[in-house]
Parts: sequence; C-alpha cells; structure tokens
Amino acid sequence: MTHHELPVFFLSMAIVLFSARSLGELARRFNQPAVLGELLAGIVLGPTVLGALAPDLQAALFPRDGALPIAFQAITTLAIALFLLVAGLDVDLSSVFRQGRSSLVISFFGIVVPFLFGFLSAWLLPRTLGAEPDSDRLVFALFVGTALSISALPVIAKTLLDLDMYRSDLGMVVISVAVIDDLVGWILFAVILGMMGGGANGAFSVPMTITLTLVFTLLMLTLGRWIIHRILPHVQAYTSWPGGILGFAVVGGLLCAAFTEWIGIHAIFGAFLFGVALGDSRHLREKTRHTLENFVSFIFAPIFFGTIGLRVNFAAHFDAPLVAWVLVIACTGKMVGCSWAGRMAGLSWRESLAVSVGMNARGGMGIILALLALEAGLIRERMFVALVVMSLFTSVIAGDLMQRLLKREKVTRFLDFLSPAGFVRRLEATDRRAAIEELSAVASKALGWKTDRIAQAVWMREQMVPTGIGEDVAIPHARLPGLPGPLVVVGLSRRGIDFDSPDGEPARLVFLILTPEGDNKTQLEILRDIGRAFHDPSVREAALHADSYVEFVAALKSAAR
Repeated sequence: MTHHELPVFFLSMAIVLFSARSLGELARRFNQPAVLGELLAGIVLGPTVLGALAPDLQAALFPRDGALPIAFQAITTLAIALFLLVAGLDVDLSSVFRQGRSSLVISFFGIVVPFLFGFLSAWLLPRTLGAEPDSDRLVFALFVGTALSISALPVIAKTLLDLDMYRSDLGMVVISVAVIDDLVGWILFAVILGMMGGGANGAFSVPMTITLTLVFTLLMLTLGRWIIHRILPHVQAYTSWPGGILGFAVVGGLLCAAFTEWIGIHAIFGAFLFGVALGDSRHLREKTRHTLENFVSFIFAPIFFGTIGLRVNFAAHFDAPLVAWVLVIACTGKMVGCSWAGRMAGLSWRESLAVSVGMNARGGMGIILALLALEAGLIRERMFVALVVMSLFTSVIAGDLMQRLLKREKVTRFLDFLSPAGFVRRLEATDRRAAIEELSAVASKALGWKTDRIAQAVWMREQMVPTGIGEDVAIPHARLPGLPGPLVVVGLSRRGIDFDSPDGEPARLVFLILTPEGDNKTQLEILRDIGRAFHDPSVREAALHADSYVEFVAALKSAAR
C-alpha cells in the first residue's frame, strides 16, 4: 500500500470495528445476537446507506479498486478462519456419545429433511431461488440443501444459557444435535466446493479433492485429536501462559487452513476441524478457551461481519418473494424434521418443537456459508441477501419461541434493575437504619415517591428478619403496592455496617431491593442472583473498589469471568 492508502486503511478499519462493536453491544442490550448489530454496521457503512447518502465519502473510505480492497480481503479471510477455529472449540464430541440415540435420530432427520426441502426446491425451481441461467443445477441444489440444513452452534448455546437450560437434559440434547449438524453441514459444503473447483487452484481433480477432504476429516477427528491431546500438556508445561497455548491454537488452525485451501477446499474448513480436535481435549483449560474466544469474538468477528455489508447493496438486491420463499423452506424443513425426530426419540411435543426452534437458528454460520458461495460464484447477490435475512431472522426468533414453548423465563439478573443513578459509591451511614434511609432517598428520586414511604416499608421488613446474608452482603428489601417494576439500589460501605449477618461480619455491599406487591418470584430471583454473583471473594473485592457505576459493572463482569 502507498503512503496515502495506509492512513485510509487504518481509518476505515477503525470505523468498521467501532461501528460493529457498538451496534453489536446495542443488539445484546435488546437480547439479540451481536451479529445482528455487526452486520447492520456494515450495511450502514456500505453502498446501502452511506453509499446512497454520501457516495464520494463511501468510495473514499472503502474503495473498490487498488490495494485497499485486497488488504480488507486478507483481514476478513483471516478473521473468518479464526472465527471458525473458535466455533470448532465449542463442538463437544463427547456430548454426542453421551446423548446416544436421541441426538443421532434428531440430527439425522434434522439434516436430511431440510436438505431435501432445499434440494428439491432448488432442483425443481432453480430460477425461483435465484439460480443463474448458466449455473450447474446439481451443485446449486446441493448448496441450497446444505444452507438450509446447517445450524448455528454459538447462537444455540447462547440461547440455552439465557434460558438457564444449557446443563439440562434437554439442553444437552440440543447441543449434541447442533454439534452433529455443524460437522455434517461443513463437510457437505466442503464437498460442494470441491465439486465446483472451490479451491480454484487446479492442483487436484474433483474426485481427488473430495477424497482428500473426507480422509482429512477422518484423520483430524481420530488421530489428530489424539496427537493434539498428547501435545497440549507439553505446550502448557514449557511455554508461558496464555501465549504458548494461544500461539499453538492459532498456528495449528492456520496450518490446517492452508492444507484445506491447497487441496481445493476453503481454508475455513481446516481451521474449523482443528478447533474441533483441540476443543475436545480435556487438557484445554476453560480460561484458555475463553481468552481465545473473547479475542476473536470481540475483534475479528465484528470486522468480518461488519465488512459483509460493504460488499452488497442490500436495498437494491432485496427480493421480497425470494426472501419469503427461502424463509418458508428453511423454517418448515428444519422444524418438521427436528420435531418429528424429537417425538421418535421420546420427547414430548412441546420439547420437540422447542428443539426444532433452537436448531432452526442459522446465525453467523448461515451468513458465512452464503458469503463463501457468493465469492465462489455459486449464487448471486439476490440469493445472498435472502440467505442473510433468513439467518438473522431464525436467530432472532429462536430464544423467545423456545421460552414460550417450554414456558420458561430468562434468568433474572439484578443488573437489569440497577441504573447509574442507583449506585452509591460511598455510604455515609454507620448503622442499618440510616443505611436503609440513605438508599431509600436514592430510590425515591428514581420513582418520584417520598423517601419515608420506602424507608418505613423496608425498615419494617428488616425488623422482622435481618437481611445480612454474610460474605460482606446485605439485602434489605420490601414489596410495595403501586410500584411500576423492580428497582435495585446499591451502596458501598468502606467501614461496613452491622446487618446481623450469620457470619457476624459487617456488610460492605448493601443492596436495596424493591419489587411490586405480590411479585414474589422476581424478588427471590434477584436475591438469588446477588448471592450467586458475590459468592466469590474476588468479585466482592473488585466491586468494593469501584469508583463509579461503570467501574462497578465492569469489575463485576470481569471478575466473574
């Protein structure tokens, strides 16, 4: 790149990352997948919005010619490879064996039925699904079937965590089915790329490429897993943490990516399989896994998904009938296959439908598949936009539908009811009644109520049973008639206040919890969440040293990790 292009490259990369991270965080605030906000950032910065409002500025920041597009392509290719490496780490092969017949039955029909729906639709009506006149009908039909049968393991795992179901029996069934879907889906797509010469290097014939792909997959999931498992203890023993193990993971992923690219399959398939083999080793520490996941998820993934919107004008290529048709086929095939198989595996209809809804989420995996097909010339912009919309829509609805079907509520977090105005950095009170009055005054400002009304109700409750729960925490609370919703106020006491805790120690973290009269459930859930969050001494110490609400929340989240 020239001296002029370098500043533009760094500026445009910073804009993409900042926009994608910001909108990704905003999406999380509304309990939506971060990829929704990250993709929206690219649409805003790309030809769809910025290109329409300020075409010269958009062309200057994101030119289509010269060295800058090549540099962006290199960064995004690296990003997608690392993203699939991390996705592979989440694949727990042992969970498949633990679930046995149920996961195999559901995964088989959960792949075969939507695959047939997509394949037959594309084979019989190729032009309706956006196939070009000169495209290979068989390869196009195979791709559509694969795209509609794949699931998004990260989105499914996040949904189950939000519903507090990840470790449940049903949650383990869903995860194991998603693991098989991911493996089979990417193997099918790798074969399709081989059939159409996806590697584009001509080093091997199509049959040889497919054969090498299958052999490589088999070796990585057997011998490769064993070798990595044997090497990991040596890496951890003789290298510094976390640099040694992170370097090993990235180098291994890139080497496998290079190999699969060389044999004619996209590089991401090799990175994904290495991640599967690495993640299956019990020697891989959870902290190491989270460090790598956070680095990729918060830096490389936003760059990748943020740049997708720079490639295509989503408004110009949005075909409503095609989008609707893709949605109908995708949702019908997945839900029919998984729900029917769920009943065969012994699940109730409600549980079977919930599994099908979870498996229907395509998320980032569906978007990646669509982008690779677009780059390979297998589909055009109209079908790409339809697949992106389908992937996002199925991910957005998964959590709420599973929650309704299983009649479960998302885990209540006390932070959902705490605001910056409800944070008291230093309590002046020296006894519990004064502390209750001080915190009640803060709550009264938020509610527009008189302080005495709140303080008297809380103090009456305190006199019945002291609310010190030990481990530096006290939770004075009350249920108030006419309260519009739960409210939490927290005060930090450096010297500590006697709340008659079971351990005899003064409370330094005092939480005032107000809930509407008759809402017993929310109050209990908030109390339980506070007790769980501050059980760890490191979390308590980090929170006690916070000088602001932002530092309090940051300390709580970072220490909890």
